[in-house]
Amino acid sequence: MIRRIDLIPSSIKLITILTYDLFSIFSAFFLAYFIRVGFEGVSFSWPEISVFFVITVSTLTLFYYFDVYSSVVRYFNAKSFLRIQILLIVTTIIFYLAGIAFDALVPRSVPIIFLVITSIMIAGARGLVGVITDKHWFDEREGVVIYGASNAGRQLMHALSLGNKYQPLAFLDEKKRYQDRTVLGLKVFSHVKINQLVNKYGQFKVLIAVPQVDPIRLKQIVSSLEPFALELLIIPSMSDIVSGKRTIDELREVSVDDLLGRKAVEPIAELLSANISDKVVMVSGAGGSIGKELCRQIVQHKPRKLVLLDVCEAFLYEINQEINEFLLDHQTELVVEPLIGNVQSGMLMSHIFHKYKVQTIYHAAAYKHVPMVEHNVIAGIANNVLGTYEIAQAAIYCEVETFVLISTDKAVRPTNVMGATKRLAELILQGLAKKDHDTRFVMVRFGNVLGSSGSVVPLFKKQIKKGGPITITHPEIIRYFMTIPEAAQLVLQAGAMGTGGDVFVLDMGKPVKIVDLAYKMTHLMGLTIKDDKNPDGDIVIKYTGLRPGEKLYEELLIGNQPKKTFHKRILRANEHSVPWPDVAKMISQLTDAMRDEDVLKIKELLMDFPLEYRPNASSSDTEKQDKTLIAS
Repeated sequence: MIRRIDLIPSSIKLITILTYDLFSIFSAFFLAYFIRVGFEGVSFSWPEISVFFVITVSTLTLFYYFDVYSSVVRYFNAKSFLRIQILLIVTTIIFYLAGIAFDALVPRSVPIIFLVITSIMIAGARGLVGVITDKHWFDEREGVVIYGASNAGRQLMHALSLGNKYQPLAFLDEKKRYQDRTVLGLKVFSHVKINQLVNKYGQFKVLIAVPQVDPIRLKQIVSSLEPFALELLIIPSMSDIVSGKRTIDELREVSVDDLLGRKAVEPIAELLSANISDKVVMVSGAGGSIGKELCRQIVQHKPRKLVLLDVCEAFLYEINQEINEFLLDHQTELVVEPLIGNVQSGMLMSHIFHKYKVQTIYHAAAYKHVPMVEHNVIAGIANNVLGTYEIAQAAIYCEVETFVLISTDKAVRPTNVMGATKRLAELILQGLAKKDHDTRFVMVRFGNVLGSSGSVVPLFKKQIKKGGPITITHPEIIRYFMTIPEAAQLVLQAGAMGTGGDVFVLDMGKPVKIVDLAYKMTHLMGLTIKDDKNPDGDIVIKYTGLRPGEKLYEELLIGNQPKKTFHKRILRANEHSVPWPDVAKMISQLTDAMRDEDVLKIKELLMDFPLEYRPNASSSDTEKQDKTLIAS
């Protein structure tokens, strides 16, 4: 941001300051005499005038030599004040000595009075300019309140004072020893009195300066601030600051992860590395949200080789670049093979597994967006069902040790085609697991992950930035959420637990009402929802109705009484499976219907299969549309 004061040439500023200092010395010199001897007793002759010229030249020379005139006045601080005071004391001594040298009339109190007046006029004036500019008289700095008056908060205050973006207004702190006191010139308020600051200053940003705060504590802080609809920013982690990766004033937005976050469970190291360390690992769908995070975590556990497989060249390029940059930064030697390929080609999968001697597969290649699969049934079946079948058969043929399927909560009593395809993919692996081979099949089922492609979080964020409306399908819809890193970490650990055909479900915590999420996200961005209670709000919520195949709530279990594992966030599902001959028959029937491009037949088959697939009303509407299209 360019301030008006920055547009003034430096030469003009220097002349102005020099002129003011000359005026100050002149005024202080004559006022000192007037105060000491009165107007009638003052009679200046050449000795007194000579003293005046000496102290004027001396003062300006000292100021120049000790860089007073090279300092930026708006950053005037205690150190600058002390430097000018020392120089003025030296000038006062010169005043005495010049009086003796020129045999001038210099009463002993006159230099002292001169020192006091010049201190006020020269040092005091500079301090006043610093205060004025700090209060954004010459620029438009944004008001902020710093949450945390401890060391990190004070460091942030210093960093902000050197910039021109934010104007600190006050501190907030939970510690009583700071409250109602002043730190660095700012008053410290109790964290429960933020409404007083809102009433005083209106809207402002809150900068959370609490380093190394655990997710539970951060969630409490954010939850206490969120109702006030103030934009929240947070300082980087202390490890990043100490390592030099970031500075304390490189603030980031408080995310929904922070609002919904839970305390991470320490991973079990043996489980993380069991299928990875010194092994050839492949991730299918490596360019997707989950696939990328799996790759990021896999490289940290020293595989012998990492094979990245994706059908999308652009996504594959992105993750390959990211992984190679990580390896370069950490000076780690690892062979990374980026491969473009479709899991529906069993021959290609067999070729890849045989060529690279793949030992572990994390199968994340799937079409996951419910409405998209609902309107592209054949493509959804081909990728999610037949693709899983082909890559699993190839894994058995090439004697891959471990095959982990990334599944979803939408596979439980599905009401949409996507969920039905994922449940059928689970049945395929469960059926294959019972055959005689050396490949261990494991399935891991979890709900929504925050920030993944197509999730509500990036969609809501985009809609809020555009000024709304926020689109929600139903006011009562709820979902489970988990962060992508936690989901990927739990997948890696669950994959090491299975003995063959196991279905693991991840503890997703408490479900979140989507409309509440919309309110909280809007508040975190410093805005409010416009509704009956707040007709003057900023953002409108628009309810669009449930989409084809969409549920009001999701489940993670089909059967009852899941078994605990030795990881508190991973449960072993107690669910039925289908013998392989029956599964093979289902695949054959689906293949025939797909060959005939008979979407209605495919959906009928899915309902007949033991998937508990029951389309909801919205899906029925889609079927009617399909019939109309076929009839026409």
